[in-house]
Amino acid sequence: MTEINLIKIKQEKASEISGLFELSELGQSLLTQDVTPAEFIEKLIQEECFTDCINFIAYGLPKREATWWACLCARSCQSTQMNPKDAKAVESAEAWVYKPIQENAKAAFIAAEATDFKTAAGWAATAAFWSGDNLSPLDDNIVLPAPDLTAKAVAGAIMLAASQDGAAQVKNRKQTFIQQGIDIAKGGDGRKVVQ
Repeated sequence: MTEINLIKIKQEKASEISGLFELSELGQSLLTQDVTPAEFIEKLIQEECFTDCINFIAYGLPKREATWWACLCARSCQSTQMNPKDAKAVESAEAWVYKPIQENAKAAFIAAEATDFKTAAGWAATAAFWSGDNLSPLDDNIVLPAPDLTAKAVAGAIMLAASQDGAAQVKNRKQTFIQQGIDIAKGGDGRKVVQ
């Protein structure tokens, strides 16, 4: 089996990423000392540890790429048209991805608040905000975000997106979203993966 080249995931060992979140028991049993991120992702997919795989990719990707992934998933779970609050949240998160400045991060938070943090779009926007340089509403008061906040928001967005159409579609959606995440980790934009 040829190992996929995940150029966006810089860690050489899967354990460098898996230690940042809680793996399931099965996921933990698949983790060996020398397994690479790509090998671990393959093992997680083979064993259908999809939640572990989503978390692993979310924590392994850089913040911009992870937030972009959340945006793609949030957009894909909407039918023909998003409600205006969700559309604004995704657009704000994408604006931060395209231009990751603090002004765009703050705008994403305002859009996320409007969703009451109940949708994938809201959590994609939260990921953008938590990727910024300051969580404080005051510019002269710096509150740095914890390093894992972006990944938590991204994973939350993707899990909400996966469950959008009910339990029957969750497995298929998770598999599609994982393939998008892998494509992004390989340097792609995730758009070529279709459901």
